[in-house]
Amino acid sequence: MTLSNPMPGMIVGIDIGGTKTHLRMEPLDGGPMREQVLPTKEWRVRDWDRDAQRLLEIVTAMADSTPIAALAVGAHGCDDAEECETFQRAFAALTAIPLQVVNDAELMPLALGLTGQIGVVAGTGSIAVCRPGPDRMLVAGGWGWIVGDEGSAPALVREAVRAIAHHFDAGGGRDEPLVVAIFEALQVPSIPRLGSALSDMRSAAEVGRHASAVFEAAEAGSVLAAGVIRAGGRALAELAALLSSRGAGASHAIAGGAVIAAQPRLWQAFAETLTEITAGRIAPHLFTGKPVEGACRLAASLLTPQSATAALSRF
Repeated sequence: MTLSNPMPGMIVGIDIGGTKTHLRMEPLDGGPMREQVLPTKEWRVRDWDRDAQRLLEIVTAMADSTPIAALAVGAHGCDDAEECETFQRAFAALTAIPLQVVNDAELMPLALGLTGQIGVVAGTGSIAVCRPGPDRMLVAGGWGWIVGDEGSAPALVREAVRAIAHHFDAGGGRDEPLVVAIFEALQVPSIPRLGSALSDMRSAAEVGRHASAVFEAAEAGSVLAAGVIRAGGRALAELAALLSSRGAGASHAIAGGAVIAAQPRLWQAFAETLTEITAGRIAPHLFTGKPVEGACRLAASLLTPQSATAALSRF
């Protein structure tokens, strides 16, 4: 990525996910980019000021004395405009470079060059976000796996456990493929301990790592698993439709994240439902790239020759 008047230095894009953080530096003179991926839990403490300071320390170490011209961050957990602005102010207190903080779901439309469109994440969590204008941010979902996050990895496991519980209440047996897969994955010792096996898990990441069992059961012919996946995809589509009903004005919904990008059944359920419930007004797109590309595009958009020159001298 280059500017019309190249100058020394780099732009920085950062994608902070619930599980990992991806940093990318792109030189303004067209040289080789630098990248780093690290577990989010290694640096993030969920304090805006401390997180901003730590992230800038990581950026400074990566830059290795090369000036930074602009910075853009897409952050999991910045779930409304106020939280994005709070995190942005924390950065601004430490550096004078042009910068912007958005939700990580916003990076996918930006990566495709689609501004003002809906981003839907289905990974460790799930959320739909759209920014129809610079001063308006619409959000649906993002409530955490205990309450919601439908279509995310941990929510799919949660709903699989619920489906199995109803299956047993209705007199079903243990030979259903989803029952077999979940009992093995969660190491459930007996039928009465199904609920406690799930509740003993303390984090979304811990629960979500068993989501593959749901998809494997569906491939093995599980009616229960297929229903859980369809419901998850439908719920994700409904998040995008909710934003449309609130005035998003979007014609595209870009879905991505570790789960939906890797699981065709979930993507198909999302795409078919979105087309159905919006009567084709919103086109579904599957994002299989790197969201950090959107962060770099956003960082580049912050630059003017004047701002870049000033920032390079003050970082």
